[in-house]
Amino acid sequence: MAKITTMKELFLDEVRDLYDAEKQLTKALPEMAKAAWSLELRTAFEEHLEQTKNHVTRLERIFDEMGEKPTGKKCAAMTGLIKEGNEMVDQSEETAVRDAGLIAAAQKVEHYEISGYGSAMTHAEILGNSKAVRLLEETMHEETATDKRLTALAQNMINNEAAGRSNTAGSGSIRPMTRTAGGFSREEE
Repeated sequence: MAKITTMKELFLDEVRDLYDAEKQLTKALPEMAKAAWSLELRTAFEEHLEQTKNHVTRLERIFDEMGEKPTGKKCAAMTGLIKEGNEMVDQSEETAVRDAGLIAAAQKVEHYEISGYGSAMTHAEILGNSKAVRLLEETMHEETATDKRLTALAQNMINNEAAGRSNTAGSGSIRPMTRTAGGFSREEE
């Protein structure tokens, strides 16, 4: 394999990595949805699958604009993240604890993707490829929204259920955490 010597080659390498990562996810998300215990988490995974199919299409548009074939280079990171998620499912029972683990695994994936899309977007900007910037930015916004949705599911429902806590304010239970400018705090009653 030839060495990467230009920003364009680096950008294309990043897009290939993201393409393979997204293709792997289109196969993994249905399994994650099937493994989810709560309907809310299952729905989140199913909806993200549809977004992920659009992410693949956007990356194919970038390849087309660059006159390149839409091929991926094996994304070892995504392979490893999916493997970790599968191991967690295999080692847990179908409960809220499994869902908490699925969320943790899914957020690792989202954070990897957000980082990858952010870098690719920056490199597309440097290359003056405004069409790629727009497509990558659209996907990055969706990945960020998915990460926030998973956080909300974990904080407002699943983690408390997994810990055997009621999520009802005023019942003496621990209230959900909320993100503030200074970090996290407990919701006020």
